[in-house]
Amino acid sequence: MRLDDFDPNSVNIGDQRGSGFSLGGTGGRVGCGSIVIALIAALVFGVDPGQMLGGAQDSGAGQVQTQGGTNATESCSVDAVSRESCNALSSLNKTWAPLFEAAKIPFTPPRLVFYSQMGRSGCGTAQSAMGPFYCPQDQSIYLDTDFYRELEQRLGAGGDFARNYVIAHEYGHHIQKLLGVADQVQSAQQSNPSQANPLQVAMELQADCYAGVWAGRNKDRIDQGDLEEGLNAAHSIGDDVLTKGQVAEASFTHGSAAQRMEWLRRGISTADEDQCDTFAAFKR
Repeated sequence: MRLDDFDPNSVNIGDQRGSGFSLGGTGGRVGCGSIVIALIAALVFGVDPGQMLGGAQDSGAGQVQTQGGTNATESCSVDAVSRESCNALSSLNKTWAPLFEAAKIPFTPPRLVFYSQMGRSGCGTAQSAMGPFYCPQDQSIYLDTDFYRELEQRLGAGGDFARNYVIAHEYGHHIQKLLGVADQVQSAQQSNPSQANPLQVAMELQADCYAGVWAGRNKDRIDQGDLEEGLNAAHSIGDDVLTKGQVAEASFTHGSAAQRMEWLRRGISTADEDQCDTFAAFKR
């Protein structure tokens, strides 16, 4: 995907790389298999970051952390993937801000926070095994770019558009926060626990659709093969694919591969955020 270089004055960037932060603790380390499971659980099943790390130990001890920057220009220039992420964030800001302005709804862009292995967020400790996530408490997207290696090598979803889709999906959760959808869903889940999972699925599928809307409004930047990369990524992180069909649909929290592909495709084809009402079934 051909995106313009970011304007350092138009992106809100935080950088915790090289901070040396670790969880500490006296227990044993988390094994590699557990880290992969944790990554999948947090990225795909919507696990609260704080709960995710409640009993975890520092699995990054002894590893050399990537050194971050002290401002947007430095942080976004650490490596090619950092720059790509900042370019995607800049494009997302440019796409969504006018839509909010037209609807006369206040818009505040999210912050993108880079970290390496361990970090801190408004939702608790961040760990690379969790994958990228959005924290509504501080309206920030947290990203350890090493995740993209896992995305390609372990989940079979490589390519720049697949990586951009990940950022755009988390940005979709920010849109939900600004629109009040996130708070409404949380309230509905608390008042009706039996619907907690279906409501979470609707949240995640809407974020997929919003990611598609961004892509659909930037079709002139899309290269041949990009859409296939995005749809492949959506398929690869479907609940049924990740669990190899061993988890009942009632326990899904992000949706099946077919659902994720359907809503991403709908966003791309319509480029219309009004077509992303994944909650229609709850309004009947």
